Amino acid sequence: MIDVLFAMIAAGVNGADGQTDGAGQGAQAQTPPAVTTPATEAPQPEATAEAGTPSAIAPLAPPTVAIAPGSVIVGQGTLLQGAPATPAPATAPTAVAPTAAPAIASAPSPQGDGYNMGVVPTGLIAEPQTPSGKFTTALEVRPILNATKGSWIAVREYEGKDYLYVTHIWSWRCGLAAMAISVNGETMQNWPLPACHTQFSTPNAILEDDGNPLLTFKPGSVQNVTIQVVYDDLSMDVAHFARGDVLIP
Repeated sequence: MIDVLFAMIAAGVNGADGQTDGAGQGAQAQTPPAVTTPATEAPQPEATAEAGTPSAIAPLAPPTVAIAPGSVIVGQGTLLQGAPATPAPATAPTAVAPTAAPAIASAPSPQGDGYNMGVVPTGLIAEPQTPSGKFTTALEVRPILNATKGSWIAVREYEGKDYLYVTHIWSWRCGLAAMAISVNGETMQNWPLPACHTQFSTPNAILEDDGNPLLTFKPGSVQNVTIQVVYDDLSMDVAHFARGDVLIP
């Protein structure tokens, strides 16, 4: 009996173990095997200097700058005001046309008040202003006549007459194209200038054949004089004189 009892207990224990193993194997069969993947490191947000800024920084759009009118471009696309400018394409240098010869003018253009264009000779031509060293151009004689304007004329009482001299103007006439005169407010008249003696080393010299650079009037009659000159570049000047300012002994 005892043997039979032990045999039955042993059989029961073995059966329980068998059910447990089977249940374990069944559970393992139903659970899919775990898939292992290599570990990856999550991207870290950029550090920011201020607290409270987002951890992720979105890329910024290209900046837009309004260019003020009149901005100046210098160098290779550098703009003094505003955003960088696109460099302009290189262009071939432009050929410079030679300067045309001076045009013939019927009369100089007035450059101020007080000019009498009616006494200016027609057909005057603007002369080239290349310094000659002999004072034969407006470029050379204008500074002299400007500096000595008070001496353009002189009045002298001599032998019962008034002598009006224009010797100073004639002495620099090679830079002039024309001269006109008015005495005591009378109608202005053109006074032809002697030729410029370019064949000599002193082309402004007054020779015997040039005549005398003077006019004569009744004694004490010359009270005021106006002189108008046209330079050989067709610029003009005018001066007014009172008797007391130009009277000489």
